[in-house]
Amino acid sequence: MRRSIPCLCLAAALLAPAAVQARVAQARIARMHTPVATLEQVQVRLDWAEHADSGQLRIRAGRVDAPALGYHFRDLTWTCPLRRTPEDGWQCEGALRGQGVAQRALALRGQGAAPLRLGIHFDVDALTATLAQGQARLALERRTATPDLTTLILTRVPLVWAQALLAQAWEGASFGKGTLDGRLAIVAPAAAPLRVSGPLRLHAAALQNADSSIVGEGLGGDFQLAYVGSAAARVTVAGVLHGGEFLVGSTYVALPPAPVGLHIEADSAGAEGWRLPRIEWRDGDVLAGSGRARLAPDGNVRELELQAHSGDLGPLAPRYLSGWLGVLGLSGVELRGGVDMTTRIEDGALVEVTAVVRDAGLHDPAGRFGFDGLRGDLRYSAEAPVDSQLQWTAGELYGLEFGAAAIPLRSGDGTLRSRAPWRVPMQGGSLTLSDVAIRPAREDAGADIRFGMALEGIDFGRVSKALGLPAFTGVLGGEIPSAHYANDRIDFDGGLTLHLFDGTVRFSELALERPFGTAPSLTADIALKGLDLARLTEVLGFGTITGRLDGSIEGLRLVDWTPVAFDARFASYPAPGVKQRISQRAVQDIGSVGDSSFMASLQGQLIGLFSDFGYRRLGIGCRLENQICTMSGLSGSAGAQDENAFTIVEGSGVPRLDVIGFNRAVDWTTLVQRLLAAGKGEVAPVIE
Repeated sequence: MRRSIPCLCLAAALLAPAAVQARVAQARIARMHTPVATLEQVQVRLDWAEHADSGQLRIRAGRVDAPALGYHFRDLTWTCPLRRTPEDGWQCEGALRGQGVAQRALALRGQGAAPLRLGIHFDVDALTATLAQGQARLALERRTATPDLTTLILTRVPLVWAQALLAQAWEGASFGKGTLDGRLAIVAPAAAPLRVSGPLRLHAAALQNADSSIVGEGLGGDFQLAYVGSAAARVTVAGVLHGGEFLVGSTYVALPPAPVGLHIEADSAGAEGWRLPRIEWRDGDVLAGSGRARLAPDGNVRELELQAHSGDLGPLAPRYLSGWLGVLGLSGVELRGGVDMTTRIEDGALVEVTAVVRDAGLHDPAGRFGFDGLRGDLRYSAEAPVDSQLQWTAGELYGLEFGAAAIPLRSGDGTLRSRAPWRVPMQGGSLTLSDVAIRPAREDAGADIRFGMALEGIDFGRVSKALGLPAFTGVLGGEIPSAHYANDRIDFDGGLTLHLFDGTVRFSELALERPFGTAPSLTADIALKGLDLARLTEVLGFGTITGRLDGSIEGLRLVDWTPVAFDARFASYPAPGVKQRISQRAVQDIGSVGDSSFMASLQGQLIGLFSDFGYRRLGIGCRLENQICTMSGLSGSAGAQDENAFTIVEGSGVPRLDVIGFNRAVDWTTLVQRLLAAGKGEVAPVIE
């Protein structure tokens, strides 16, 4: 179209002498071909008043098609004053309107902006055409001596002007904001493909594909473009990017202000998409990569061979890995050290990965995990088996420190497996992982991880200190024969046993959702057996109670490590040789927690004289739901007369003391505050 309009203007100039005599000259052309465009249903009309120095030119084309550039217009109309120039040439400038042009102009301009204007100037030596709107200007120059060469000069040209050309190379893609400056040489010989080459400068560009799996914003850069248009088109882009951001699938890239080198060569494979025989990326010591690829028509990667090097992992996470880390729930992770990596993808599936890690570290700013001294190699293969080994010097998990370990690995058939169990020193004991099998995410399924786990001799006192719990003492041990991670959830078979206060605490039905993501969720059943109440209450600062305790916490659910649901019951039981006594401090603490008072026999007047009391039974329960704890006490007790009351402590001996609860529904936040106050001794007794 850019070349066809000058041809029509030339035809009008040939009509000008007749128009001077006849005042009006007209011509109709059924079809006109140029190397760039084809015009149909063309009408040329020139009105030229007698003795006037210019005439009014109106050109209308029913159809204008430039398939090599991707432009197709209907009912194209251009009106302008045609006049001679001092160089014995002609010039004409006016508004350009038509279906396709109007919509594109509307997308470009703001409210009330001027329409697109086309200007033509030509003589025996050269032809110049200019398309402008506001500050945007696209100038086309052709010289008679080189008829196949057209020079295109772009000044602040909106990217949407190139939308049709982009659609030719990338189906469904579209430009948004952004402008182009440049100078392109367009060679359009009659018997050879169209060629476009020259420098381009990109400002604040925005683009996306049809399903928004590829999106770019604020992209800028300086490039050399080389394009050959044909059935097997070829594009080469080489230069530097200046800032901006883009998303490709789950890969989010935030470019630095410093220039990033880029070189891409792409060959069209028709309906099969694109082949990229050369890809290069240079971001200093942060990331340097090279490789080749094949893309599907929608831009998705079908084949990829890539070699990458990073000597400084620190900036790598925020610039290139934040998308993937976010998917894994690891946003904000801090990296250091270096890595060399090779990757191969075939038919859209991961075939091979090799990563050589050098003195690397990985830390979560939220303190959930960390590794120091990571080194070794990690090899994944979907084909022939390969062996590797990764090791570290120290680490931590939710404040729990663990020591050096080495992981022997083998990969084949698309799974990464441990070659032998590996033991990690941890909190005075050890954690042993066995039968580890890791299958990376695929198109039809997410990552899948399976492993067995055993804990032995873990000092629970050290665990309590690390987690900010009361100073519990004991040993944590147990075995989970099989654990399975999939869909951001870990399910544990088997259970863990904690030897605590001369008794046992056993965890079963363990499951953990979003372990490193937002609001991690833990579910479990807990059984307590034979706990020494004297040692338990001493640690909790909850007065003194002697005796033995059994209990259960069923359906426990923690969200972001805060209880949201459970059904808990605890009860004492008589044990040979073990006294059952409760201190006055413990009585008032229990009373404060359970909205209770203590009721006495006739000896009640003497209660204040005693420091402790005998009891026959002790029991309390709480079923948490919707932030309300429904309280309960001993079953089958006759001490509570009100139907809403429940017995927590059933006394024995003289003086006999019963502790009765009178409020079965307690706000969970209030209950926690009471427990904390009781532990600090900040309650007073109530005697009825």
